[in-house]
Amino acid sequence: MQDTVAVALITALSTLAAAALTGLVGALSTRRQLAHQLTVARQEKAERRATRRDELRRDAYVGFLSACDQAYRRLDRRWVEAGGDEPAPGYDETYAAMRGVDEAYNLVLLEGPADVASAARSVLASLTAEYADQRRLGGEAGAATVPLRDRHRERWLAAIEVRTNRRVSFVDAVRPVLEGDG
Repeated sequence: MQDTVAVALITALSTLAAAALTGLVGALSTRRQLAHQLTVARQEKAERRATRRDELRRDAYVGFLSACDQAYRRLDRRWVEAGGDEPAPGYDETYAAMRGVDEAYNLVLLEGPADVASAARSVLASLTAEYADQRRLGGEAGAATVPLRDRHRERWLAAIEVRTNRRVSFVDAVRPVLEGDG
């Protein structure tokens, strides 16, 4: 009878050990699966965050370029129209366009990176300098009958060149960021 008890005890212990081993293997497998799922979820979240950041940057850069286009159109109008597109009392469309560039620049500053913000700052500085130049030159005698472009052709051509160079520098700084290299 002791042999029967011993066999029963060994059988029961081996069954319990097998069940414990099976449970342990199952728990380890579940743990690995959960760790993998957590890693995948973190990667997906990081990818979504990066995609959203890229979308925000793209929108900020496009908005900045669009605001610059509007300011360029207003500045061009001041160069080519006789009277320099003098503002109506209390309102200056060119100044309003410049404010639009300022607002778009603030978004570029927030979205970064630093080299893009620096290039945007250069574009903004050139626009501001051109606007100040126009206002100063527009106050000269005879301003009402002869366009600024005709009176100050060298300055007009230089302003166009600076605009183009600064804009190209901005786009060159933006491209690697939008392509994922920045």
